[in-house]
Amino acid sequence: MPDSSPIWDLKDLYAGMDDSALAADLASARKDAATLAVGWQGKLATASGAELAMVIAEYERIFESLGKVQSHAQLLFAANTIDAAIAKHHQSVREAGAEVNAKLLFVELEIAVMDDAHVAVLMQTRECVRWRPWLRRVRAMAPHQLSADMERMLAERAPAGRGAWVRLFDETAAAMKFAFQGTEVTEAEILDKLSNPDATIRKEAGQSLSATLKANDRLLSLILNTIAKDKEVEDRWRGFARPVSSRNLANDVDDEVVDALVSAVSSRNADLSHRYYAMKAGWMDVDQLDWWDRNAPLPGDDDRKFSWPEAERIVLDAFTGFDPDMAATAQPFFERNWIDAAPRPGKSSGAFSHPVTPSAHPYILMNFAGKSRDVMTLAHEMGHGVHQCLAAANGYLMADTPLTLAETASVFAEMLAFRQLVDSAEEAKTRRILLAGKVEDMLNTVVRQIAFHNFETAFHTARGEGELTAGEISDVWMDTQRAALGPAVRIGDDYRPVWGYIPHFVHTPFYVYAYAFGDCLVNALWQSFQTASAAGMSGDFVTRYKNLLCGGGTERYDVALAKFGLDARQPAFWSLGLDMISGMIDELEGLD
Repeated sequence: MPDSSPIWDLKDLYAGMDDSALAADLASARKDAATLAVGWQGKLATASGAELAMVIAEYERIFESLGKVQSHAQLLFAANTIDAAIAKHHQSVREAGAEVNAKLLFVELEIAVMDDAHVAVLMQTRECVRWRPWLRRVRAMAPHQLSADMERMLAERAPAGRGAWVRLFDETAAAMKFAFQGTEVTEAEILDKLSNPDATIRKEAGQSLSATLKANDRLLSLILNTIAKDKEVEDRWRGFARPVSSRNLANDVDDEVVDALVSAVSSRNADLSHRYYAMKAGWMDVDQLDWWDRNAPLPGDDDRKFSWPEAERIVLDAFTGFDPDMAATAQPFFERNWIDAAPRPGKSSGAFSHPVTPSAHPYILMNFAGKSRDVMTLAHEMGHGVHQCLAAANGYLMADTPLTLAETASVFAEMLAFRQLVDSAEEAKTRRILLAGKVEDMLNTVVRQIAFHNFETAFHTARGEGELTAGEISDVWMDTQRAALGPAVRIGDDYRPVWGYIPHFVHTPFYVYAYAFGDCLVNALWQSFQTASAAGMSGDFVTRYKNLLCGGGTERYDVALAKFGLDARQPAFWSLGLDMISGMIDELEGLD
């Protein structure tokens, strides 16, 4: 049934790697970057407001053009990581991008160290006002900025440094084969089998995942150690006190707010994940769940398979019920082949929505196997896609949303699709299974991601004292995951190497807390929406919600949330989101 799922068409960007337009765009980016540097490097401190605005606009235009080339290469590589020609092209584009970035670094470096009083004068110029949100974020980096020469060196060496290790991880993960029932399958396929209704299949899949990761743990631990050391050196030179602090600054969020989130979730493990998994173990008539049974279908689940057209209808109907304009924004993704959902060897596992550039449009990648979770994944990534489309009007420099708000639209879209499924279910048993599935997804998004964050924190802290062996990394993994999963989930030695397949640890260290941030934030927003709907004011909420998405990166999370009467600095904010999960577990207990 999932065989009808689409494969994207990248011709909206370029006809292929050899497209003359691609080469021309890359050459123009290089030439224009050099011209801008010759004309303005070392001179921005004395530029007028109009001149500064002109430089920023040209800086944005160059990166917009370069971003289209880079996005095309990234999408080609994600769809086929084992093609040597694509990998070579991807690396060549990365290196060209690093060259352009190095030439243009002076723009942000010089702006960051401008005197506050001088910037205040510049901001009285009409042309500069538009750039105020971007200027604020650039200048926030000033205390951690290195010399111009060092910044250029770091930019130029990125593809051969950290970037090369990320590439090695991606190619290694894509090339891994997992033994299963006399054949070999991909990572995406073996992970999918962990939610198979057949217990023997789940066990074999779990053991195969463990065995293959164990066989590769020496290389995977080298990659993770190198990424962490590279980060530690740069953080130390930039003066960041904690491993998470640089990510928080990039996310435009205070350390204290993230600490509050992590503390709130960790303190509720017993009430949330421990309680739910104990209940699930009882449903499955066992004292403990094996780790590979954590996402197993519940007894009585008919394991319904959804076709791609059914998944499309569910998502669009859910969006339409909330706001027809939101559905209209999503429609072209399906009609114009902006989605790659067909699983195949060499394709990246997982899912993402790539914003490409504001002048183009996003593309979504996922691996659709026809399960209800895949429908939720489609809704999740479509939420990102809609968000990216709505924020595009802010331009290349300000369309991108900080991670604190980046998961808002995606998780909210998931909730809309979930309600669509529940409301259309005719039997109480089906609604119970859907409710349990949603609780599991929330636990995966909140408790599990904070457990991943706690693993990263412990690992990076330990890495500061020296390299960790694969076994030592596994020790940290087991301690942090055992605390999150609780006594109802059995995690033995075969769970020790499972850290090795988590791509965020390599791609974007300390990204994972954003999922929990987004889920708790959306739970609070959802309750605000329910209250507004009950009062006959859902239209007002929809307007404020769309304004939030249209804002892109122009507002901090605290300013954006204040418009809904929410304050993430208060412990009560996080309790709102966690209480919603706890309440759903209460509801499930009442159905037993």
